[in-house]
Amino acid sequence: MQAVDPPREPILTLPGALTAYVALLAVIHLRVLLPPEWDYWSIELFGFIPLRYDSTLLATPFPGGTAAKIWTFVSYSLLHANLSHLGFNVLWLLPFGSALARRFGAPRFFLFMAVTAAAGAAAHLVTHEHAMAPMIGASASVSGAMAAAIRFAFVPGGFLSFRRGDAESAARVPAQPLSRALRDPRVLGFLAVWFGINIIFGVGSIAIGAEGASVAWQAHIGGFFAGLLLFALFDPVPRARPAADGSFPES
Repeated sequence: MQAVDPPREPILTLPGALTAYVALLAVIHLRVLLPPEWDYWSIELFGFIPLRYDSTLLATPFPGGTAAKIWTFVSYSLLHANLSHLGFNVLWLLPFGSALARRFGAPRFFLFMAVTAAAGAAAHLVTHEHAMAPMIGASASVSGAMAAAIRFAFVPGGFLSFRRGDAESAARVPAQPLSRALRDPRVLGFLAVWFGINIIFGVGSIAIGAEGASVAWQAHIGGFFAGLLLFALFDPVPRARPAADGSFPES
């Protein structure tokens, strides 16, 4: 009897965790159908507003009180200004988030997205102290997912390598140690392009999404560094072991 190979899952088939995350973003975005005053109230309640953390006597009260100072570190990442803002983030998340969700599984993936969102909010708070404009959008978490994914994307068999298999196996290849990844020309090239784009957005004050709204590029960088540095804490796949001469496999 001839053996039959198991079906190979396409690389861009969305895993359940990512599908649920994107669906959650879409459902929450239905808030734009609310009357304008309710929509703005929801942004004040769940958006990240640096002025909310002002402890001076002139501090401005915001909906949610003290509790909102905690949940808005994450809840802001679930809100988007309009469909183009939402679509832009989802488009960037699909290839990297798919691999990451398969690798981490749903609980780790959702926690990772929350942690990188919080890191992005912290970076924004440090660089925008006392700012009243609310920050919304999943860009910090998307940036974190991209940073985490490049730890294993270029490894032989990974989803951005020349030798890749089905989606599950591409997501489960052992990751490079961070020190090794930061010497990989492909990773360095990716970092150069990613940081270059964010510098252009920041220096040029280019807006994406809401009319007149600038890109919170500091939050992107905060989420990116969190994803790059904290990846190992979430990764369930054992690290690649070096050969006897101390080298790692090359693609």
